[in-house]
Amino acid sequence: MHPMIHAVSCRDKPACILASSNKVMTYGELDELANQVAHLFRNLGLQRGDTVAVLLGNDFEIFVVAWATQRCGLYLTAVSCKTSVGDLTYIIDNSGAKALIAGEAYSQVAEQAMQQASADGLHLFSYAGGRTPLLQACEGLPVTLISDPSAGSDMLYSSGMTGRPKGVKPQLPEGPIEQETPLMRMGQSLYGMGPSSLYLSTSPLYHAAPLRWAMVVQRLGGTVVVMERFDAQQSLSLIEQHRITHATFVPTHFVRMLKLAEEIRGRYDLSSLQAVVHAAAPCPVPVKHAMIDWWGPIIHEYYSGTETCGITALDSFQWLKKPGSVGRAVLGQVKIVGPDGEEVPMGTQGDVYFADGPRFEYHNDPEKTRQAYNDKGWATLNDIGWVDEDGYLYLTDRKSFMIISGGVNIYPQEIENLLITHPDVEDVAVIGAPDDEMGERVVAVVQPRVGVKGDAEFSELLRRFVRDALGGIKCPQQFDFRNELPREPTGKLMKRLLKAEYEAAHRRP
Repeated sequence: MHPMIHAVSCRDKPACILASSNKVMTYGELDELANQVAHLFRNLGLQRGDTVAVLLGNDFEIFVVAWATQRCGLYLTAVSCKTSVGDLTYIIDNSGAKALIAGEAYSQVAEQAMQQASADGLHLFSYAGGRTPLLQACEGLPVTLISDPSAGSDMLYSSGMTGRPKGVKPQLPEGPIEQETPLMRMGQSLYGMGPSSLYLSTSPLYHAAPLRWAMVVQRLGGTVVVMERFDAQQSLSLIEQHRITHATFVPTHFVRMLKLAEEIRGRYDLSSLQAVVHAAAPCPVPVKHAMIDWWGPIIHEYYSGTETCGITALDSFQWLKKPGSVGRAVLGQVKIVGPDGEEVPMGTQGDVYFADGPRFEYHNDPEKTRQAYNDKGWATLNDIGWVDEDGYLYLTDRKSFMIISGGVNIYPQEIENLLITHPDVEDVAVIGAPDDEMGERVVAVVQPRVGVKGDAEFSELLRRFVRDALGGIKCPQQFDFRNELPREPTGKLMKRLLKAEYEAAHRRP
């Protein structure tokens, strides 16, 4: 249940393959390098509970450092490769990082952040090249396990809707470093992951789900195939080339694959796939139906967050009976809470909470931590939803995305899920823009398909499309067109940037 065990039993087996170059890192190589880095951390004085920040791309290096921290009892804070100097400086200071490890491509940002950070005794390493190469600093250090191994964890920073990112800090695991984790149990029992798994990682490894699932596969002795960045056709090619058995995607990836030409989609042999998992954002019902029709009933979904205070999950067969659901609880218990703080009856919409799940805190922010829990000790990810008679959860939208127009609550997710199914829409975001009369007006920001002109005629076509399906109240009053929408590399839509843009425009005379 750990790479150090596989380094003995199957030393030459690939732990990771880089999709772009087909370079391989074996379990033996991964374990020895992770042990050397762990010895370096101890030599620098890092002890259980300390934090290491990394600014690393989708390469072998992030696994080496992650497994080093995992066996030292350290928190790993992986920072977005697209971060600004200001945000990196904030995260270094807020996390109390004792070391920062940056990839060669990000060394300039790291150097500038180091100069501005107020943390004392912070060590900066470049993984390869740069001022202090990490591997050079590890030369001559033992390739065996440190004398005081201790299970570590990640402390990742959420992007947040407003203000600075929040560091999500779980409790460090107790017990041996090779003990089974809840995510391992989920991977094995729900998705059949194991030592024969060939897993396609499609998203940036500085995000919670991609990093955690890749490490689960390596705990189990499988092989991780890492894409540097997502490309719809390349993902199909890699599935065929490596005979991929497991993969994780976000709904945006599904949309992009489905919009490939039929002759391209039919070109690749995908028969090796055993389980495909999606999360991170709601998947429109027609999109998921189309994926199940294409790939068969191997599509799985789960709902959780970086906080992992609870998880719901369901497979294709359950979803076909409960289309639109994100499943039943597999970690914690789902509770739907009304405005008075009390649990509401089945079928009633309210704030989604989890009871009896793992505890977490927002690092150095007791007020935000307090706001995440209610007086019963239940935790929320700030989503709105309801539960049916069989305990299946349905999400309505993010609480912070809800539009209030003329006193009416409008949930943009439903409108987005419809518009993305239009054949001439490549991408879409629906937001509430300030309106002097109505408070907010519903605005659809649309990326048209290549070759489609975003003009008044197309606006009217989309307006009729929404009105016919959802009625007049939910129909956007305004359609704006963009060549591209702001999305994180995982595919998550950065609505906060769009909302901030419209709010700034409203404030201008």
